[in-house]
Parts: sequence; C-alpha cells; structure tokens
Amino acid sequence: MDPNLSFLGAAGTVTGSRHLLQIDGKHYLIDCGLFQGGRQLRQKNWDPFPFPPHQIDAVLITHAHIDHIGYLPRLVREGFHGPVYATDATCSLLEILLPDSAHLQEQDALYANKKGFSRHKPALPLYTRRDVEQTLPLLRPVRFRHPLKLDQLVVTWWPAGHILGSSWLQVEIPTFNGGSIIVFSGDLGRYGQEVMADPHPGWQADYLILESTYGGRRHEETPIKDVLETQIQWVTARKGILLIPAFAVGRTQQVLYHIRRLQDQGRISDLPVFIDSPMAVEASHLYCRFGDDHNLDINLLMDERQCPLRCSSTHFVTSVEESKQLNRMSGPAIVISASGMCTGGRILHHLKWRLPDERNVVLFVGYQAEGSRGRLLLEGAETIKIHGEYIPVRARIARVDALSGHADEDELLRWLATFQRPPSRTFIVHGETTASQALRDAIHQQLKWNTAIPGLGEQWILHGTAFMNSESPNNI
Repeated sequence: MDPNLSFLGAAGTVTGSRHLLQIDGKHYLIDCGLFQGGRQLRQKNWDPFPFPPHQIDAVLITHAHIDHIGYLPRLVREGFHGPVYATDATCSLLEILLPDSAHLQEQDALYANKKGFSRHKPALPLYTRRDVEQTLPLLRPVRFRHPLKLDQLVVTWWPAGHILGSSWLQVEIPTFNGGSIIVFSGDLGRYGQEVMADPHPGWQADYLILESTYGGRRHEETPIKDVLETQIQWVTARKGILLIPAFAVGRTQQVLYHIRRLQDQGRISDLPVFIDSPMAVEASHLYCRFGDDHNLDINLLMDERQCPLRCSSTHFVTSVEESKQLNRMSGPAIVISASGMCTGGRILHHLKWRLPDERNVVLFVGYQAEGSRGRLLLEGAETIKIHGEYIPVRARIARVDALSGHADEDELLRWLATFQRPPSRTFIVHGETTASQALRDAIHQQLKWNTAIPGLGEQWILHGTAFMNSESPNNI
C-alpha cells in the first residue's frame, strides 16, 4: 500500500498543526495542535478528530507551542495511548505547558459559568488536568541529530531555531525503489538572532511540508530595542502601563532579554517588570538546562543580577490574587502576560482593565492569527469583546514584527536554498491563504520548485515520484 499524507490542520490557516502519515497499516501524527483565532476556528477543537485516535501508533512533535501540541490531552481523552516523541527540551516544556493549558481551560469554563456569557450550559473545558496526567507519561524524549528507528521509519529531529527545543523533522521511508524522505519544517526560526541559534540547514527531501506563516512578508528592519524604547518612554511619561501579550515560552524570554539590554545601556528607566505567567519562571530555568539550543551565556548557578533574562526589577506573578492586584496598580510599569494572541489566559483580564485608558500601551510582539483579539486590535477595532463584554479601546496599540520567532519569506527561501536538490513536491501549510499563495509564487519564481497548497482534510497519496491528491482523479 502506498504511503499517504492527510492534512488535518494548519491548512488554509496558521494554527491547528496536525499531519497524519499512513504507511503499511501504521499511522503517525506529526504535531497535535489547537486551532486558535476566531470562534469558527476554535470550534474545530470540539469537532470529533477526523481519524480514530486509538488507531494512531505514535505522535511526533516539532515544538512546544500550543498550536502544535495543545490538542494532545484531548487526543488522549478520545482514545490515543501511544508514545509521543519530542526533543528533550520540548518534553520538559510540555510538562509545564500542558498542565497550565488545562488549568486555563478549566478556569475559563468556571468564569464563563459564573458570569453566564457562554452559549453552552454549562460551559466545559476542552480537557482537564486529569487528561494531562494521562498524557505526560506518554512522552518519549529524543536527542537532536540522533536518528530514531520507529517501526519501518527512521526519524531525525534537527534544530529549527524557533523556540527552545524546536525542530524540523526528517522522516525516512523505505520503498520498493530504495526509500524516500519527507521533511516537516515545523516552525522555522530566524537567522542572526541574539537569543536563538540559526535553523539547521536542510539536506534533501523528496517531499517537503513547509510552513508559510510569514509568506509574502519581510520583518521590519527597525531594531527591536528602538521600538521597545519608544513604547516604554511613552508609558513612563504618562505613568501608564505597557501591556505585552506574549507566550510564556520563547517570546517572554526574548522580551526580557531586550528590556534588560536597554536598562544596561541606560536608554530606559528601570521600570518594574511583572511576568504574569506561572510558566514563565519555569521556562526561563529551562533556558539554563538546555544551553545548546540558544546563544545566551547563562547557567543555573548564575546570580540573578547577572542573568540576561532578568531585568533590574523583575517580578514573577504566580497566584490569581497577585494577578488581580496588577489591575489596581498605578504606572509606570510593564506587564507581560499570556496568551500571545489574546485568545485566553490572564491577558484578557488585563486588557479589560487597561484598554479603556489612553495612557496605556498594548504592544504585540508576535504573529496574530486571523480572527484573534490581537488581530482585531491591530486592525483598529474600537471595541473588543472579552468575557461577554464590549470593552472600549482607547489605549495605544503597537506592534514589533522584528521580535517574531518566525522566519519571514526571505529567510524561508534562504533555508530552502540549503537543500541539495528540489523536492518532488513542496506542500505549503501553516499560513493564511494569501501568505501561502505568496510563498508559493516566490518559490516558483526563484527556485522553480513544484508546489501545492493542500486544503483542510485533503489526503495525498505517495505515488511513485509525485503525490496524487486522493480527492482528484488526476495525478499532480
């Protein structure tokens, strides 16, 4: 039986990465993420999984962002009990992120029931901490660059430079004519960054599944520290609050690093910095444990005043009561909180308090998915709906793309140029339609590669030297 590949997520949208590889009666899921963004996308998380979870033999994870790992406890709840393979650092992050994700979902459901704004009676969490407890024992850590023999496959995790532990996967499949290689890019990082190391070069692939988050776009060249300095000076002068929605892993550490550099250079006042995320302090410790993944010179024995991930006055907020107190705090101050796209978590409560005040700034430091509150704010929404209430937007809204952990179009093309030969076909995923189309056009123009943009739910059969779309009568 010919292998086939099904696109069960991140097709026509950025989030919900789930790719199902089937070969000789075995089924492997590459990434298992949540859909994020507008209500229509989020609703897909509640749909029955399109393939029986108990028939999946293993899950292979590229990295620990929620849109790549956040559905795992739900998959376990629906019957999956196989191994979950990921790098050491990614497994360590999962042990932090998944319990927190379950806690947030339980808290959001509890809050929705208390306030009565949910359409569902009662509102329920997608999964619970008990589901996470059933998931974590399935984790199987792997090492970068060390091939894993998995049934008839050989899988290797290579550094992607996106966040701690992030990787792109090389999957070698034996066939009648000697074998083929499928590469899953995951999310690729940027080149020449101060925190994360460059993505490892590609080598060869017969078939490439390529992310396109920033297709058609190039990151701004304005230095990151210049943008941060401008916004920090704004709230300092007005005694406001700089509110930064940021994922606790990766982006929060980047922001802390650059604020610390500004303080050391005397370019900003030493404002108190509050990290309102129970995960962030644990994630920062992991940067000490896994020093080979990044460029920072830090270790577990380093004095806090020397650590590049600590500002001059850094406060890690853990309890709900401490988080509530931040909303009664006078400025100037900086608050960093999750989630990065404002789709849930403590950031929503801070937005409710801070958006109506023109002295405050909301600074977005990462990609904002279509339909997410972050995207709506960037697009100029005058009101935003949070917890069933419409909140007026009077605060200053700003963004800095230069802090993104995603490769832009030029950097994606730079990575593609490291392959020794063109793949038989490159599947462009993990992007909004316009971004995927823009990247496809750039690849055609510069590399002359054969590409396809699969739709959600499409299945492509590995057929000789090309894939056949199982929904189409014609070979592609």
